[in-house]
Amino acid sequence: MLQWFQRSELALRLVVMERCFSVSRDGSGLCSPPPPASPPPCPHVLHSPRQPPPIPPSFSPSVLTTPPRQGRLSLAGAMVDVSKWPLFSLLSAEELATVRQACVFGTSANEAIYITHGNEVFVIGLNSSSCLGTGDSLSTVVPKKLDFLQGKKVVSLSYGSGPHVLLTTEDGQLFAWGHNGYSQLGNGNTNQGLSPLLVTANLQNKKVREVACGSHHSMALCHDGEVFAWGYNNCGQIGSGSTANQPYPRRVTGCLQGKTAVGITCGQTSSMALIDNGEVYGWGYNGNGQLGVGNNGNQLTPCRLAVLQGLCMQQIVSGYSHCLALTDEGLLYSWGANTYGQLGTGNKNNHLSPVQIMADKERIVEVAACHSTHTSAAKTQSGQVYMWGQCRGQSIVIPHLTHFSNTDDVFACFGTPPVMWRLMSVEHDGFMTVAEALRKEFDSPETSDLKFSVDGKCIHVHKAVLKIRCEHFRSMFRSQWTEDQQEVIEIGQFSYPVYRSFLQFLYTDTVDLPPEDAIGLLDLATSYCENRLKRLCQQIIKRGITVGNAFTLLSAAIRYDAEDLEVFCFRFCVNHLTQVTQTGAFWQVDGAMLKEFISKASRCGAFKN
Repeated sequence: MLQWFQRSELALRLVVMERCFSVSRDGSGLCSPPPPASPPPCPHVLHSPRQPPPIPPSFSPSVLTTPPRQGRLSLAGAMVDVSKWPLFSLLSAEELATVRQACVFGTSANEAIYITHGNEVFVIGLNSSSCLGTGDSLSTVVPKKLDFLQGKKVVSLSYGSGPHVLLTTEDGQLFAWGHNGYSQLGNGNTNQGLSPLLVTANLQNKKVREVACGSHHSMALCHDGEVFAWGYNNCGQIGSGSTANQPYPRRVTGCLQGKTAVGITCGQTSSMALIDNGEVYGWGYNGNGQLGVGNNGNQLTPCRLAVLQGLCMQQIVSGYSHCLALTDEGLLYSWGANTYGQLGTGNKNNHLSPVQIMADKERIVEVAACHSTHTSAAKTQSGQVYMWGQCRGQSIVIPHLTHFSNTDDVFACFGTPPVMWRLMSVEHDGFMTVAEALRKEFDSPETSDLKFSVDGKCIHVHKAVLKIRCEHFRSMFRSQWTEDQQEVIEIGQFSYPVYRSFLQFLYTDTVDLPPEDAIGLLDLATSYCENRLKRLCQQIIKRGITVGNAFTLLSAAIRYDAEDLEVFCFRFCVNHLTQVTQTGAFWQVDGAMLKEFISKASRCGAFKN
């Protein structure tokens, strides 16, 4: 009887082999998986109707997209998850750990610059108009170091729409590079800046403390409170009294003469300055009332915002064509374009003068806007973050309470484009989140109170963590279990890589195993009733399936009752039937499973000529 079964099984295998060679090369059939969905279109900046659009860059950049990965920066007590900006997922964990400051910029948020703890400057991204400063116009998905800025401690950075980049250092030096069609680099010509160049014209003996960029014009604030501007001047945004472009830094005078500025900001084609006594001045394009002077006429020289008389402003930011200002008492004012509700007034009417908003909310401590977006954000004293304006295509006309812990996340998740509204600075005080602390203490002999011995190797863990994270261990460490009294627990039914990965999962919520080992971990997850771990194992197996291991993985999926994985592996085997039937795993499977596979494959039309 046994010999008959073996002969029958061999004959069956030969029939399968014969039929498999008649299957079309692409293995198409009823079980073919559906084609992947098309990627969503790239978002574009929507310009305010009355605002002249910026001069477009020399070519349209494409969007770089990569799956996000964990990596967090500490910013003023809040955790900023930089993986929300896709470019940072191109960095390794080691590279992310070195980051001290970062900024994502560009027409489609496709460029980034970051500074390390060692004051090394790196760039990554599309490199439109040579805005990465690498000496060429080549894009890069690998961080490139700007050797020219080696050892320079960066204190301020801004970017334009070209884009061009301004950067100032702790010792007051000013560097510029990128798009230069309107002399916005301040070097007297219109040649593109391939590498960082030191800007010195009219700034001798001056120390620059802050920089700001409009679409194609630039501003610098010096330590002595003087403001300089240069570049594109079609609307008077340089503040020189004319509309002639300015090839070198020029001191902004007029109403600013004799005053000490403490802050500067730029809209697309407008400029604002905050004075040490809390006054605000604006100049440049005013078609939407973004200067806040009560009319919509352009201003070629600085004009004081008279409506704010008696109020002491401590922060001012500019959007594409609107402004937000915060008083020293935590009151918030807005003015300018309101096409997308970016003023937060509850409607879409422009305002030529500042109006108070969020008066019913608690004290505001920070406001955020960016000249390349129509998005606004604010943070309250208790840490609540609100957003309004253009938020991923939606027009939010009333400040909306979010679940974010900082205003930067608003622009990462809802900005169009998702740029950073400021240079993010990282304050390292040794603080770690609970998740980070747990990750660090896994397999730590210094703090552990229990060891697992697997294949002669020890894994150090903490009973309390295991009891909190796993029902199996919660039951194990009860007094009636012998393991509760042991300092070393022997594990024999699982391999060291599998068991270590399981314990590490309890500390980190992540799994890092090759598909073959993930089968063993799937077995463990099934035994311990760890459903989330079971799903993660299935994902790993799906991503690692090949013609060579497909039938082995299908067998494992059936054995461990992983229905979703079974369907996936079955479809793969059918779609690659000719190759799969020539593998060793296919010949080694038991007869019952082989018959079931052939039956199912036949019902799916796998053997049709």
